[in-house]
Amino acid sequence: MILGIDVGGTHTDAVLIDNFKIRKKTKVPTDANNLLNSLLHVATTILATEDPAKLRRVVLSTTLSTNAIVQNKIKKVGMVIASGPGLPPALLPVPRHTCFVAGYVNHRGIIVTDIDAGEIQDGGAKLSQECIDHIGVVGKFSTRNPEQELKIAEILSRHFQHASLGHRMSGHLNFRRRIATTYLNSAIWDLYQRFVRDVLQFVHQQGITVPIYVLKADGGTFDVAKSADYPAQTILSGPAASIMGVLSMAKCNEDAIALDIGGTTTDIAIFADGVPLLENLGVTIEGHKTLIRGLRTKSIGLGGDSIVRIGPQREGPAAALGGPFPTPTDAMIVLNLTTIGARDKAVTALEPVARQLGKSVEATAQQIFEEACGKIVAAVRSFIEEINNQPVYTIHEMLAGRKISPKTLYVVGGPAAAMASPLGGHLACTSFIPEHSEVANAIGAALARTTAELTILADTERRLLTLGEEGIQISIPSQFTAEEAIAMGRERLREKAMAMGATEEDLEIEVIENQEFNMVRDSYRAGKNIRVKVQIKPGLISGFTKEKTL
Repeated sequence: MILGIDVGGTHTDAVLIDNFKIRKKTKVPTDANNLLNSLLHVATTILATEDPAKLRRVVLSTTLSTNAIVQNKIKKVGMVIASGPGLPPALLPVPRHTCFVAGYVNHRGIIVTDIDAGEIQDGGAKLSQECIDHIGVVGKFSTRNPEQELKIAEILSRHFQHASLGHRMSGHLNFRRRIATTYLNSAIWDLYQRFVRDVLQFVHQQGITVPIYVLKADGGTFDVAKSADYPAQTILSGPAASIMGVLSMAKCNEDAIALDIGGTTTDIAIFADGVPLLENLGVTIEGHKTLIRGLRTKSIGLGGDSIVRIGPQREGPAAALGGPFPTPTDAMIVLNLTTIGARDKAVTALEPVARQLGKSVEATAQQIFEEACGKIVAAVRSFIEEINNQPVYTIHEMLAGRKISPKTLYVVGGPAAAMASPLGGHLACTSFIPEHSEVANAIGAALARTTAELTILADTERRLLTLGEEGIQISIPSQFTAEEAIAMGRERLREKAMAMGATEEDLEIEVIENQEFNMVRDSYRAGKNIRVKVQIKPGLISGFTKEKTL
């Protein structure tokens, strides 16, 4: 059996899957102030008559990291940047509390300028005076040689509780994005550590001894204890869960739109030939362009619980469910599009809005419903146009010159039954609501496989190989080849993925980058610069196929 849990901002959902069939499903309110209570509540409900010893794995997805960033409920972070020559500091995406220090590693990983320990100590002392507990340390080419980042972190260790290091965030070279990624990793550090502690306490109290995973932005999982070092990887975990849920529940083989309409937001995803799209460089959240590998989604601030009178802001549930303000959900209740809640409370909540508009309550409800649908439709069309103006990447490959033209719409979430048909009509798509759509995120989390990637950088002139994300350097012979780099990458990635909780049958490894450049000195080839990147494809766990029916 597999237990999937989605910790959302409004509800915590859970599914129990046995032999790829839904055995049980449940939904409880999320206690934002005590997530442990929510986890215990949902687990007690779904495992009440079950034997935890029969569980094979437990997987969680969470909006915790995303919501903290969107709502600006993050920690103050100090950044220590060794930028070297090139971009001036004013053009780098750094927070207020940033210290620029000497030290430079060039594009080949050669140290050109040493760090100044005294300067770093002084900078660290100034940052600590600002009541900063966590820092990020980033050097421009640290993925080619992490030595200076490691030394800076060691010098500053007595000043701060934790340092996030740029080279461990990603093997890509993009300096600006690596700064943003490292900053976010530190900014949500404390929050995410509490989440991991709650999860581990929860499984202990439930007597669960099987592997526990958390879903990443790329739709893959990793061991929850290991995830504590990389909280930024769980940004957009919630939208990724809904995409993986649709992937598992819908027999989709064409271009399609997937909508997850929640209480606070609507998450939009696009499929090309039934395959989810991927952010090639990294996801963007609240203006932070990162190197966090993720599925391509777009979230808009409109959900079933958005406040009608002041726009897309959530202040609680619908009035029909005891909330303080009228919402689109109340409009749907008035229009008899859903039977949840108390219709008389929904009518009472909409009456002041109706008087202000000079309309009947029913006409007002219709206008609210149509405007909510219109905003979602406009966002979908804008997203498709944005995608079609750029190269299209799926989780498997780049589709050169491909234009997305969806004809199918999948809708999940609370308002799905009411909104699917009108949204499909506006978008000229056939609309579908997959079975079990109300717990799509929990299903997506439960069935996602473990993913990982690794960058191999070999400089045969220097006889040095660097494992980008691992910060490890290895001596190699001058005759080292790209084929040997690929072989090493596959083996090291396998080891990394197994340590993250992967199973042998889910290790679908592919080479996504393979470049080789000659280095010429005095008209002679002095060596080769070899760059290889390998990944485990995002996807569903072995044994499950789209042909199966949950």
